[in-house]
Amino acid sequence: MAIHIAITRLVRPGCEAEFQQALREFFQTSFSHGGVLGAYMLVPPAGSESREFGILRTFHNEKERDDFYQSPMFKAWEERAGTLTEGEPVYRQLHGLEAWFRSPQNPPPRWKMALATFLGVFPVAMILNSTLGPVIRSWHFLLGSAVFNACVVALLTWVVMPLVTRALHNWLHPRERSTLS
Repeated sequence: MAIHIAITRLVRPGCEAEFQQALREFFQTSFSHGGVLGAYMLVPPAGSESREFGILRTFHNEKERDDFYQSPMFKAWEERAGTLTEGEPVYRQLHGLEAWFRSPQNPPPRWKMALATFLGVFPVAMILNSTLGPVIRSWHFLLGSAVFNACVVALLTWVVMPLVTRALHNWLHPRERSTLS
């Protein structure tokens, strides 16, 4: 199961452009590590005085995540980033809905998350009701409901919601400037 990590760093005043360039270079290098599935850079909104940068990184699994953070490549990045930032970075693993709508700086409003979730749940429930429903209808209510809901959750988690949130990214995060690397 994919692991999503949100990292925030406070960049030293005047070092924002250098940090951004260094992070882009590190992103390119970091993809040589086999377990890295993706990385996003979240920069402060244009015109704001914020110096907080976000990094969203996705790994194939926990072992790949741990291997990456223990690698000499990452340790060299931490040393470089330490010269451009203040304080310690904040790491947070994202779970469930939070991972679908991942964005440490600009989470979408709840009504948008609810609508996006509805757009994922409704077709999945309709399709499963048409296909799986006739098979489990004669089962005991609790067992049938458990199987049906387990299928809904599995499809939403690993198939549907990643597609929905990717398709709706600009609507969910209209002010976010992100760089896919």
